[in-house]
Amino acid sequence: MIRFSACIEILFRELDFYDRFKAAKDAGLDAVEFWGFPGRDLSRIREECDKNELTLAAVCMGGAGEAAERFNGRKLLYRDGIEDFLDVTRQSVEAAKELNCKSLIITVGQERDDATRYEQHTNIVLSLKAAAPIIEDAGLTLVVEPLNVLCNHKGYFLPSSYEAFSILEEVGSPAVKLLYDIYHQQISEGNLIPTIRKNIDLIGHFHVADNPGRHEPGTGEINYRKVFEVIDSLGYDKFVGFEYSPTIDSAETIRNTVALAK
Repeated sequence: MIRFSACIEILFRELDFYDRFKAAKDAGLDAVEFWGFPGRDLSRIREECDKNELTLAAVCMGGAGEAAERFNGRKLLYRDGIEDFLDVTRQSVEAAKELNCKSLIITVGQERDDATRYEQHTNIVLSLKAAAPIIEDAGLTLVVEPLNVLCNHKGYFLPSSYEAFSILEEVGSPAVKLLYDIYHQQISEGNLIPTIRKNIDLIGHFHVADNPGRHEPGTGEINYRKVFEVIDSLGYDKFVGFEYSPTIDSAETIRNTVALAK
C-alpha cells in the first residue's frame, strides 16, 4: 500500500498554514510535507502533526545566517561553498529532529557559465559526500531533486534523472537518495516506468502532478493508475507526495488521487 503525503505548501491554500494539517487529515491522509521551515513556528508545526496524528514526510533544507544566505544563491555547484552547505545541513538536521521529520529535500542550483558541466557535477558529488555522514548519523535521508528546464526552472543544472542517479552512485551513501518528481521527469525525459523500475532502490521520495499544467492526476497525459501500480509492486515503502496545483477542491483531488492506487 502506497503511503501518500500532501504538500500543504500548495494544497489547501485558502486556509491558514497551520490549519492545513487538520485539512489534510480530514481528507484521509496520514502525512504532510511542505517546502521551507525558516521563519515558521516549529513547535506549532510539531503540535499540529501530533494533534492530528500526522507524519511529517519531508521538508526542504534551509537555515539562517550568512552561510545560509550564501548557500541559497549558490547551492551545490561551488567547491568553495561546501562549508556553507554543511552549516545549512546541520541547521536542517536540528530542525528535522524538532519536527520529527525523516527526509530533507535539496535542489542543486542554477547552472554556472564559468565552469564546465563536469566541474559542476563533481562539486555536487563532493558536497553530498561531505554532508552524508551528518545525515547518516542523524538517521535521516537527504533527497536530491531534478527539475525540468522546459516549463518551470530554466537554467537549473540537473533536469536529468539519469545524471542524478549517477551522482548518487558516486556519492555511495544509503542516506542520500533521489526525489523522483514524476511531473518534472515526464517533461524532461519521459520513460517513467522503466526508469522507476530500474532505480527504485535509489529513490527516497516521489512527487506527483500531471502534465501539462502541474495539476492533480487525471487532468493530463500521465497514466497514474499504472504508475502507482508499478511503484506499489516494487515494494516501495517511503512516501509519495502530492505536489500539484488543484483545479478543484483540494480534499476532493486528494481522494480522487488516492483512489487511483486502489
